[in-house]
Amino acid sequence: MSIKADRWIRRMALEESMIEPFVERQVRDEVISYGLSSYGYDMRIANEFKVFTNVFNTLVDPKCFDERSFVDITADYCDIPPNSFALARSVEFFRIPRNVLAICLGKSTYARCGIILNTTPFEPGWRGYVTLEISNTTPLPARIYANEGIGQVLFFESDEDCETSYADKHGKYLDQIGVVLPKL
Repeated sequence: MSIKADRWIRRMALEESMIEPFVERQVRDEVISYGLSSYGYDMRIANEFKVFTNVFNTLVDPKCFDERSFVDITADYCDIPPNSFALARSVEFFRIPRNVLAICLGKSTYARCGIILNTTPFEPGWRGYVTLEISNTTPLPARIYANEGIGQVLFFESDEDCETSYADKHGKYLDQIGVVLPKL
């Protein structure tokens, strides 16, 4: 990037609608931080969660996913059972330009509690709310907080557009709204 990263992200968010809603500064008071950081953007987790359950003893199969594998929760926080997993979505809607690749990494505050966010790329041309995959690796219940930071998005700008974008491929997760389950 030829300009400072935080200025580039601010410009792309405000002029190109790359991130909506966009928080122009890092918010830290009494919350897990979110908003613009020095070299990335700390996105928030929304209040919609899908938590794994074994009530129906279903098989987890990415080719034939049974929605009964999850319990839907809408709340200000979500407690993930020990050694379990949840899906959620970002508060922010992302529009990734054709010359940008973004990667989302988990925040260390959660990682230090054994709560791991799957590292996910946002391909050039992808747009939507991010479906977040969250693992509780501990033998104890773990709490995550809605409308607070969950992961940092890092942006990598190329000096030219990609040849085939995610939108060009009609990617299966393009324009996703809400928490999106696995698709073939």
